Amino acid sequence: MENNPSLFAAAALEVPGDLAAALALPASVGHFDELHGRTLDKATPLANQSQSQTNQTQQMLQLAGATAAPAPAPGPVPTAALGTSLAPDWTRFFNFLGGDGFDDLNHRTANLQRQIRDNGVTYNVYADANGPQRPWSLDLFPLILSAQDWAQIAAGVQQRARLLERILADVYGPQQLLALGLLPAALVQGHPGYLRAMHGVVPAGGTFLHIAAFDLARGPDGRWWVVSQRTQAPSGLGYLLENRLAISRLFPEAFRELKVQRLAASYKALVDGMKAASPARTRGEESRIVLLTPGPYNETYFEHAYLARYLGLTLVEGSDLLVRDDKLYLKTLQGLEPVHGLLKRLDDEFLDPLELRSDSTLGVPGLLQAIRAGNVLVANAPGSAFLESSALLGFLPALSRHLLDEPLALPSLATWWCGEQAALQAVLPRLKECVIKGTYPESGIESVIGQTLSRRELDEWAGRLVRRSEDYTVQAYLPLSQTPTWQGQRIAPRSTMLRVFAVADGAGSWQVLPGGLARLAGPNDKIASMQQGGSSADVWALAESAPPRKATIGAATGSPTDNGSPSAVSLAAEPGAQPRAATPVRHKPPVTSRAAENLFWLGRYTERTENAIRMAQLTLQSLNGEYQTSQTLLAWLSELTVKNGLVMDSVPPATQSRRVFERSLIASLADTEDAASVGYNLRALKGAASAVRERLSQEQWHVIMRAEADFFSRCKAFSGPEHPPSQALEYSSVEALAALESASSFLAAMTGAQTDRMSRDDGWRLLSTGRHIERLNTLASALILGFETGAVYDEGGFGAILALFDSTITFHAQYQQQRDVPALLDLLVLDRDNPRSLGWVTQTLRGRLARLAENTVGAPQPVPDLTHALPDPGSWLLSDLCTPASGAQDSEPYAGLLAQLELCCSAAFELSDTLSRRYFSHVAPDEHSLGA
Repeated sequence: MENNPSLFAAAALEVPGDLAAALALPASVGHFDELHGRTLDKATPLANQSQSQTNQTQQMLQLAGATAAPAPAPGPVPTAALGTSLAPDWTRFFNFLGGDGFDDLNHRTANLQRQIRDNGVTYNVYADANGPQRPWSLDLFPLILSAQDWAQIAAGVQQRARLLERILADVYGPQQLLALGLLPAALVQGHPGYLRAMHGVVPAGGTFLHIAAFDLARGPDGRWWVVSQRTQAPSGLGYLLENRLAISRLFPEAFRELKVQRLAASYKALVDGMKAASPARTRGEESRIVLLTPGPYNETYFEHAYLARYLGLTLVEGSDLLVRDDKLYLKTLQGLEPVHGLLKRLDDEFLDPLELRSDSTLGVPGLLQAIRAGNVLVANAPGSAFLESSALLGFLPALSRHLLDEPLALPSLATWWCGEQAALQAVLPRLKECVIKGTYPESGIESVIGQTLSRRELDEWAGRLVRRSEDYTVQAYLPLSQTPTWQGQRIAPRSTMLRVFAVADGAGSWQVLPGGLARLAGPNDKIASMQQGGSSADVWALAESAPPRKATIGAATGSPTDNGSPSAVSLAAEPGAQPRAATPVRHKPPVTSRAAENLFWLGRYTERTENAIRMAQLTLQSLNGEYQTSQTLLAWLSELTVKNGLVMDSVPPATQSRRVFERSLIASLADTEDAASVGYNLRALKGAASAVRERLSQEQWHVIMRAEADFFSRCKAFSGPEHPPSQALEYSSVEALAALESASSFLAAMTGAQTDRMSRDDGWRLLSTGRHIERLNTLASALILGFETGAVYDEGGFGAILALFDSTITFHAQYQQQRDVPALLDLLVLDRDNPRSLGWVTQTLRGRLARLAENTVGAPQPVPDLTHALPDPGSWLLSDLCTPASGAQDSEPYAGLLAQLELCCSAAFELSDTLSRRYFSHVAPDEHSLGA
């Protein structure tokens, strides 16, 4: 969007804070304005605003059952100052915009969107008509919390975390709260999130909760109120870290000078706390913690992969785990390895199909029994979902006084559970000023704001509340505070909700992550929801003094530094101390069978895509080149493209109708349904990569995303309905070749990253094995077709085969203009210095398999004999390959070669099947399943 000169022309002459005030649109009436630090109620005289807000606060505190003193309300503000005076922290923020000031904000916005796109940060919005996956939405400006505000929030959140832990311990233990009537039994035991299978269970380490999230909103009085809480599998820890890294890079000076508190220590505390509490520590063993995800189709899968990579945990799905003898194990290439801790991102009901939802394919059969046996720590322990009911908020003030002997430091919104008749009668007359919510998740009741209902609709809702009172909870309506956002030319306010996280760093000890995740509503929305198309913002919790710049020994790597970028953590040593050499403890991460299978197919689809691109390029060039009349060349190309899925077998071959064949090939390039051409393989490559995203660098993932987007956009340009039909025959092949050339460049970057940017573990060896299996089969079968069609004896076919093997330059350098078949076979079959020759591929495959066998000697099903499935290229001789079959008249002069080529193809198929059985499904050849 173009900048408005009238707004920015005087930017260099104005004080940044004053200019920001001039560019800012006013917040809605009755909403706290984060930018100005006050609420302007136009219906109330200015001199009476302070007293009016104080009275409103006292009424809300009384309804909520809280006794804490309200935060001081802002005093009267002169009318002239209302449009220009900003909150002090925001004034300082704008003063550090840099030399370009507001003129640079649109450029920073573009950089931010590009960074989010390049990093592949996504959030799956199931209601989005344009597709479930969309880029993560992040606003340019952070939400700034003063040191005083943050101190109050942190104290209140820490207190609530302790309270929820005590409630869980009682509900799944002596149940005194139910006996005393402080918690209604229907609200607890009637909630589907209450798991009777967990009653009487003391979780490993004695802690039920390890992560708790609280949704907060600032009211018109400036006080923060708790709106809801999340304990089952709170989301946001990964997204807020990505937000921090992105925004701190864009405003490095402001981030440094405002003394924003760092995040890394809280993440380290979470992992250290889980390791300390895991059952392995009691036995003196090293703890293995994994992160359990529902899979790539979950709405927050990006966060799961991001957190696993950042925390150094293995990302697993339910199929990666199994329970034996009440212990949890991880299926790896080396066999079963024990798991002591589970950081779950899966709802409780899907955890164990044996005891919970029997139709769940996401969980682990027998997991609850392993938890009851105390052999695995799960964060959070199953059974905490009933705490998420909004109805519980109304009982927390009394529970806090009973369990902690303290009033709530951070009040909840006034909440009435309609299952109590007194609460129902009290709330019916005030529905217009409240929000109606569902008590239980299975009720499917969406939140409804009373202000949006007509008189008739209010009566209908009152009838529903009376008929099904237990299913409804009513909460006081709170106008959300509005934070500034940059909208291209103006600063516009957006209603915001703040999610704050508390993590357990020891038994009974909690640490609040400094900052959080701000969710912003749309321009005309009153509810901040990412699923309804909302946005997010980074949260800067300011410190009284500058945060420490040194990281302690053992701190998590990749923490945001002063400029917000990840960096390695340095050791903090005393001044003058001599450096000490110490051998670091290396933990070799396991390769799960699922990850290994996806890496294997990532390699296969990478090679398959590269081969498809090369075949399509070669075919289009040959159909319009010097040898376009060569029938043997056209026959070879026709059979080759059909065999590899680039053209459907119903299309007339190029020997019959060259132009029809060409148009069919071009039309199939981006076909993902009827043809297995370039577009199909690119999409399959992306799917395999997304399943192992935690093992790929951001750059590698970025290349994969861009390759797919670029190819489909280019194909749409030359084959879409907007392309003039009169130009289709003349120009589409040229544009198709341009699209293939661009895709080839991306594939070169992908293969380079796989070769030089990935650790050489068994997962990488399987990726490499997948690539070479695909190469062996494709090139061997292509050479067979070359002999069967006679293309190898044709000058055009001879050159095309060299081009397919990507060996044209090498051949000319070694053999000049020689065109005999023995020279061709020497380079493409026997030369083990040529990475595209069958000899090199087979030799490399045998080496990879031998190393895999060495690393699986202790596995239940070692595979030391896989190398015997492949022919030994060391025994190949050119004289044998060029010898006809003995005793046969008029036999093929290269029968020995064809026999070896057929052996290579069959070996590739056999090897793929054997690897799948042994490494991925752990099924021996003689094991069979019985079906109905």
